[in-house]
Amino acid sequence: MPTKTQPDEKLTVAEVCAELKISPSTFYDWRLKERAPHCLTLPNKSLRILRSELDRWLSTCEDDAR
Repeated sequence: MPTKTQPDEKLTVAEVCAELKISPSTFYDWRLKERAPHCLTLPNKSLRILRSELDRWLSTCEDDAR
């Protein structure tokens, strides 16, 4: 049974990669090319992606494919 997610849920890069079925290197390549969803940088330099930002980004990818 899927869990209900919150729009302000902060996902790790690993979680986003698993959901999109991509490698971390692909995610970081997209990030360098400014094609990845917006990330938050924590004080320890690790990245987080808000669930709402990932959903918004996926929506724009869908729009671009049409």
